[in-house]
Amino acid sequence: MTEQHHIKLPEGSIEKQTTTLNVGPTHPATHGVFQNIMELDGERIVSAESTVGYIHRAFEKIAERRPLYQITPLTDRLNYCSSPINNMGWHITCEKLLGVQTPKRVDYLRIIIMELARISDHLICNSIVGVDTGAYTGFLYVMQYRELIYEIYEEVCGSRLTTNIGRIGGFERNFTNTAFAKLEKFLNEYPKVLKEFENLFTRNRIFMERTIGGGAISAERALSYGFTGPNLRAAGVDYDVRVHSPYSSYQDFAFIIPVGKTGDNYDRFLVRNEEMWQSLSIIEQAYKKVQEFKGREANVYHADTPEYYLPEKKDVYTKMEALIWHFKIVMGEVDMPKGEVYQSVEGGNGELGFYLISDGGRAPFRLHFRRPCFIYYQAYPELVTGSMLSDAIVTMSSLNLIAGEMDG
Repeated sequence: MTEQHHIKLPEGSIEKQTTTLNVGPTHPATHGVFQNIMELDGERIVSAESTVGYIHRAFEKIAERRPLYQITPLTDRLNYCSSPINNMGWHITCEKLLGVQTPKRVDYLRIIIMELARISDHLICNSIVGVDTGAYTGFLYVMQYRELIYEIYEEVCGSRLTTNIGRIGGFERNFTNTAFAKLEKFLNEYPKVLKEFENLFTRNRIFMERTIGGGAISAERALSYGFTGPNLRAAGVDYDVRVHSPYSSYQDFAFIIPVGKTGDNYDRFLVRNEEMWQSLSIIEQAYKKVQEFKGREANVYHADTPEYYLPEKKDVYTKMEALIWHFKIVMGEVDMPKGEVYQSVEGGNGELGFYLISDGGRAPFRLHFRRPCFIYYQAYPELVTGSMLSDAIVTMSSLNLIAGEMDG
């Protein structure tokens, strides 16, 4: 929808005309259901106003009527490009409230899954930036390897996109040899593909001209908005939750935090590419550590927390006590301790936080999701004002704005 306006200028001047354009909520370029009302002078953006809430699902209020396990599927539907990180973050939050200590093998298996999810998130983001600058080949190429990641998810938990993966205290079952074989296949094949993907874009003159200088933000402005994740690191700030507030034994791993300088679309692209290399390194380290466990420890995949860990299905079918505990946990008949906790994880696009208040009941008294996309989107009008309309689309992609996470 467009609407024309006339700007009144001093007497004797030529009257100037601007156009109001709705980019979204139903527009393929927005990559989600959200709206940008842009005032255009030709193709240059004079001002912009962003609107969210088109798919608001009131997850935080819904969670106040649900036991802990029934909240996990809600987290899947935030940033669905890397849903296992959301799941793990929620379970780690619950464990913090419940005082559950997870075994090292569980931590390492979680790191493998979370870093696979980070790669999946980044390859989608960067390949879509390529599509929005007119290069479709890179997207088609790397998407085959997102499929390999999804096959690993499927082998571990039976799901692919919205995974509901894991449990409070660990995983629902041990990783199979097939899962590890698929992981090895990915680790062997993806580095070559990632290198070719970088060769397609990194020094490509057209891509550089479309991204360098676009959507730039300074470190000071990024911090004042509350930026985290790759978008903050691209502006030159080396904040990473995995390093500054380690969880799931991330302190046991060696990796680099890539940072940029200008905070523009090109730097965000480069930071995410380098983070994929770092994630591959972390996965290889974690897989090696998992292989070092022998004997009984090699079969540990959850903590000893019977009040919240679902019994194995074969026991539920054959043992009355297991059936009772399964019913009590699924129906939320176990009271949680009173407490107030905040736990954050390094999500695919920034610090994903869970602020949980318990009054001792069977569901949270209050629950708040810190959604990084919602924070980035506040800066979007500032980032695109003065740029061309086509560049505003590239900026939207490079911020990795996910509508499901924005609306919550």
